Amino acid sequence: MPQTLPSAGRLLLTTCIIAFFCFLGSFMRIPVVPLFAVSLGADTVQVGWINSAFMCMAGLLSIPSGLLSDKIGRRRPLLVGLILLASSSLLLTISQTPLQMGVIYLFFGVGMAAVTPTLMSYVADITPPEALGNAFGWYTMALYCGMTLGPAAGGFLGGLIGFRAVFVCSGCMIAMMMVVTFFRLPDPPRHLRRAAPTSDFLTTLRQLAKNRRLLACLLVTVGACMGFGMFITFVPLYVRSLGLPTVAVGIVCAVQALANAVARIPAGWLCDRIRDRRLLVSGGLFFFALANASFSLCHSLVTLLCASSAMGLSMGVAFTVICALIADSVPGHIRGLAMGCYNTCVYAGMLCCAIGMGMVIHNYGFHRGFVVTGAIIIVALFFFTVIYGSPQKIPRYNEI
Repeated sequence: MPQTLPSAGRLLLTTCIIAFFCFLGSFMRIPVVPLFAVSLGADTVQVGWINSAFMCMAGLLSIPSGLLSDKIGRRRPLLVGLILLASSSLLLTISQTPLQMGVIYLFFGVGMAAVTPTLMSYVADITPPEALGNAFGWYTMALYCGMTLGPAAGGFLGGLIGFRAVFVCSGCMIAMMMVVTFFRLPDPPRHLRRAAPTSDFLTTLRQLAKNRRLLACLLVTVGACMGFGMFITFVPLYVRSLGLPTVAVGIVCAVQALANAVARIPAGWLCDRIRDRRLLVSGGLFFFALANASFSLCHSLVTLLCASSAMGLSMGVAFTVICALIADSVPGHIRGLAMGCYNTCVYAGMLCCAIGMGMVIHNYGFHRGFVVTGAIIIVALFFFTVIYGSPQKIPRYNEI
């Protein structure tokens, strides 16, 4: 007989709690690690390599991690990922050199690659097709709130109790979520994936390569994440270049994050009630592109806050619906692989922005960089519209 699970609502709530505290604990390290590395003698190049170690590992291993969760279930990869995240935090407390920090941050990336696509797949597994938008609205809001509050909490605690103590708090918080996962998050049975698994990896890859809806979502994710990468990498530098104080950087980032989180729930609600979900993606990304480009016209804190709030709202709408489209575009037994591809595209877009837009800004200035980023998002949106096709002509896997 099929395995009996707790109610989908209770499992979704548990998943949201795990996501919130996991990302809160993980992102507490973000503002502290560079400062701690400098205190150990690192220069700016070494700090960059430490952060890139995390992003590269998270991007490279998200796809294999998602595939593994399709093969052996969601629970075991999630537990291993949480163990690696907690351990990497605790190991940072005893690191003595920048090289040791870089090695430890490799494990941080591996842990993040194991956790993120697995949690997203779990949400899709336990949610009926007609409620995917609402479920991902709640899940991504919990995740993004953790990502938003984490750096603020880490910076505050770092000044209050010291860098190493922040790593201890981070590790303990994630370890608590490991306990919650072990006792309160059962593995969804295979019958909830609505499809029979296949052991042929090449057949699976060919199946994904022919899935126009998935490819369209992944392509537009890369383009859109160049816009998000532009914000988190270069907007703080742009704000300081305008002569505004450091506190203004925090305010601008906080407004974007708040608007992003607020938009998730209504976006998910609309996603489940609109016939053509592409309209929400197209509208959200169009205004996201305009918001990116509009930073080139901002010269005061008020205009920066207007642009950042518009960016947060439009991004919250677009990315919530993209997650639901990806979950609904593939059969359940390869959903983890699809979510792994999505997370890889997120990191790929941010890395491409950090490298490419850095050269554009160096040669032509911030204003040209913002305009070019907005244009890239529009181009990605155009290809999304062309490749995705008409959803009415393509059967939804979750309805088969």
